[in-house]
Amino acid sequence: MQVTIIGAGLAGCEAALWLAGAGVQVDLYEQKPVRFSPAHKSEGFAELICSNSLKAERPDSASGLLKLEMRALGSSLLPAADTARVAAGGALAVDRDQFSREVTRLVESHPNITVHRQEVTALDESAPVLVASGPLTEGPLAAAIAALTGDRRLSFYDAVAPIVTAESLDCEKVFAASRYGRGEADYLNCPFNKEEYEAFHAALVAAERAPLHDFDGGLTVYEGCMPIEVMAARGADTIRFGPLRPVGLRDPRTGHRPWANVQLRAENAARTLYNLVGFQTNLKWGEQKRVFSMIPGLEHAEFVRYGVMHRNTFLDSPQVLTEQQFLKDHPNVFFAGQITGFEGYMESAASGLLAARQILARLQGRTLPPPPAETMCGALLRYITTPNKDFQPMGANMGILPRTPDIDAIRDKRERYAALSRAAQRAMNEWVEEDKP
Repeated sequence: MQVTIIGAGLAGCEAALWLAGAGVQVDLYEQKPVRFSPAHKSEGFAELICSNSLKAERPDSASGLLKLEMRALGSSLLPAADTARVAAGGALAVDRDQFSREVTRLVESHPNITVHRQEVTALDESAPVLVASGPLTEGPLAAAIAALTGDRRLSFYDAVAPIVTAESLDCEKVFAASRYGRGEADYLNCPFNKEEYEAFHAALVAAERAPLHDFDGGLTVYEGCMPIEVMAARGADTIRFGPLRPVGLRDPRTGHRPWANVQLRAENAARTLYNLVGFQTNLKWGEQKRVFSMIPGLEHAEFVRYGVMHRNTFLDSPQVLTEQQFLKDHPNVFFAGQITGFEGYMESAASGLLAARQILARLQGRTLPPPPAETMCGALLRYITTPNKDFQPMGANMGILPRTPDIDAIRDKRERYAALSRAAQRAMNEWVEEDKP
């Protein structure tokens, strides 16, 4: 049994490792370092671009539930993330270079995986092929996909946040704490008073943005990566109730909750670099330096990476993709990752695991139903394959899980989410058991 996988991002690596572990011979194609996308810099696999956070681990959170389901599915990337973990309160964050090195090592050392460092320009439908090339797919491969899908694609813009050095922060103003005392003070906090915040907000809204080359005639920005300046323009308190929310924090200088608060998350295990949480941006670099230096504690910050925006391209999955993740009109061509509309690092990896199981079932001559709708994986699959004229990428969230009267009767939200999580875990474990040979 042999399978071709295109793309060594999170989805492609997860799929390759699972299939190889099941005895399938995998040809994994990765275009780096022959060709880099505008956002990728490293030659390593599973390169994290926007953030080093893989989000919450609590079982009663959507992201935590997704991770539990992925472990049940046999994830290889979550154990790799555990080895590269950096402190982040209740979240799983990683040293992104260490994480990539570990995933690359796992893939390259597996006897059932053959790595090809070359660009793929055509799709061979004579045997199952998994396209996990990501939302920055371009050139001949994008044209080959368009030829199969009738050019039914959607384009959005995605943004990333700036990174600053730890030594350039003002320790007199910045304090370490996690919200409500969760974790071991894993975040650095930059507290605003009311006057400081209002001046910052005014400067942020008025700052000059970088031009975008919009060749589709319309710009769509995905809500999950909304630039901070776009969000701020919606109202004076929008970001104060969003990424700058001060709840669960107390400024040790005043003894009171800040009016607004910017959190910084460690980018690497040595904690020499910090990411501005929620500060995805398309401001010009000079404007980023000017405006973000108004954040208390960042007056003399050294920016080692400024925020940027890049174009992402997605399949119109509700129109072209089945719940088994192959094209309706081309059953040997499977897709996984963010190109399908699974939004987020772990969501992308999870879709790789799901596609791998579907491909193995195909190779064995059997049909595998998708995971139950009450699982997070099943709910995400149904979301991206259900007709929707306003289709946008979707990440894990409790809102897409189906409700029952018993669940709805639970009034406390935390308890309700815990009950949803328990039901989802049971359903996923049963599905995995049923899929065993």
